Amino acid sequence: MTRDPRSVLREAGLAPKKSFGQNFLVAESVVRAISGACVPDAEVGRARVVEIGAGTGALTAVLLERAKHVIAIERDRDLVPVLARVFAAEIAAGKLTLVEGDAQTVDYAALLGEPDPESPRVLCGNLPYQITGSLLERAVNTAARLERVVVMVQEEVAARLLASPGNKIYGALTVFVRAAFDVSRVMKVSRGSFHPAPDVTSAVVRLTPVRPPRALETETFRRVVKAAFGARRKTLRNAWSGLAAAPEMARIAEACGVSLDARGETLDVTAFARVAHALEG
Repeated sequence: MTRDPRSVLREAGLAPKKSFGQNFLVAESVVRAISGACVPDAEVGRARVVEIGAGTGALTAVLLERAKHVIAIERDRDLVPVLARVFAAEIAAGKLTLVEGDAQTVDYAALLGEPDPESPRVLCGNLPYQITGSLLERAVNTAARLERVVVMVQEEVAARLLASPGNKIYGALTVFVRAAFDVSRVMKVSRGSFHPAPDVTSAVVRLTPVRPPRALETETFRRVVKAAFGARRKTLRNAWSGLAAAPEMARIAEACGVSLDARGETLDVTAFARVAHALEG
């Protein structure tokens, strides 16, 4: 592992930026657990890993021990030269590609390249809490190219991703992510594992693409899901009233095995997919 992020920041005359949601992981045991989840032993020396938010390079360094190639994305222009200096040898050797850019807008397809059974594609990172939803959406849109996604999120978000239909925290985010992935928890991470310590507990989750996906995230699918959870207390009869005329919606729901007297939180992903497909004709 590289030097402690606190030392790297201090020597560079830098401090964590609240505006970037920077909480640097300083617990080496957690870093190594994440790296192992990203690149299992069977894939050591073969995997191509795209890391979201390299920070001071704590995870980057350990990923380089296991992956064939690491592409590290960092948008903080003050940290990019620090990373370039710390990993000068790996960059020169072609093992590390450093990308200065915003993880919300970079072209993941271009960075990952085409799927290759000999070189599994992996997306990983410690997701800034304020843009977690946006980055998970990017992961969903890239699922076809990926072998897995391993990310750090708020414990509350992890619980939502793992929730089952009928659970009060099961919602639109759950459905959108589970349309493309199976979700498992790797570990819980305490606040003290970061500098500075965040206000919430975190968790590392592994997202494994479902092939074929449970649902295609079409505009109709998004409308169906968002309407169902837009007002959780409404029955689907009311929540979906704007999607089609009442008789047509009743016919579609019956054909899809869905009760319009139920609430959205009771439906699994495939039920939403059936309704969206029927609405699309």
